[in-house]
Amino acid sequence: MAQGDLLTGLFDRAARHPRHVILSEGHDARVVAAAAEAARRKIAHLTLLGQPDVIDAELARLGASDLGIDIVPPPSAGEIDRLATLYADIRGPRLRKGEDPQSMVVRPLWQAALMVRSGVADATLGGATHTTAETVRAALTLIGSADGEAVSSFFLMIMGDQSVTPRYMIFADCALIVAPTPDQLARIGLGSAQSAARLLGMTPRIAFLSFSTLGSANHPRSRHVAEATRLAREERPDLDIIGEVQLDAAIVKSVRLVKASAMPMEEPPNILVFPNLDAGNIGYKIAERIGGATAIGPILQGLVKPANDLSRGCSEQDILSMIAITALQASDQSVVDRRTAPSR
Repeated sequence: MAQGDLLTGLFDRAARHPRHVILSEGHDARVVAAAAEAARRKIAHLTLLGQPDVIDAELARLGASDLGIDIVPPPSAGEIDRLATLYADIRGPRLRKGEDPQSMVVRPLWQAALMVRSGVADATLGGATHTTAETVRAALTLIGSADGEAVSSFFLMIMGDQSVTPRYMIFADCALIVAPTPDQLARIGLGSAQSAARLLGMTPRIAFLSFSTLGSANHPRSRHVAEATRLAREERPDLDIIGEVQLDAAIVKSVRLVKASAMPMEEPPNILVFPNLDAGNIGYKIAERIGGATAIGPILQGLVKPANDLSRGCSEQDILSMIAITALQASDQSVVDRRTAPSR
């Protein structure tokens, strides 16, 4: 399956049950162009936050004025008061001394997260002009993590060289948790497996990466990864999981047979769990910039409702792909909510 086939499949699935996605950076021309294309493909109901005259002019230039994209301007004084009250109610006892709800709700990222939390929209997407730290902080503060879930991230990697790895892979966590504990590392792997199955229709095969393979280096850092592997296997014995394992032993069968014959895995893993953020962030960028892979993300997992991040170097195509993925996450969340809702 080519890259276009995968993305076309995501777009088609999103269009079957379009969800309401808020794009918080309507001032950015890339975001407006991606929203216009998403609306043409009908993959989501879209709202752009920003100055209406600026966004309207850009939509008109793109021939997209009649596509039904909603525009929400910066809040008025009265609206700020209402949103600030809602913000304070959500924060409750967690509202810190000196935290000013009025100054927060005028920020587009926070306004968008508040709209998702209050049920106005199903999901939000930002980060084209904001850092990951800013984008994630708004989502964690106002949307929050699902019960017992570690909020982490992954990149969907479309690999350039299929001679060694699968065409489609998940790299995690490459954007969020700096130094995960063994339990957090296990949760990253299991959360990524769930995302792979639900979102991408992949049968997950997980490798917990290290500089050591099965104790070849006796070091606290490698033992850390070995413990994460044990915890993940204990919770999901049905999954194909290997670790702690070096990258070459994970993805090259002949190397695995030499270094890790005790870890049977017929097909190479399609989920690589990196031991920390240094490794993950460097790893996905090497695959992208040197290996020719396409990196889509970072995609957040573990939130109550979807809120995703964009790279500040993202293209219109990147944003379009992330709109589809965010909408699909919202659609999946809706299914889960219906399954878990109490009967009346």
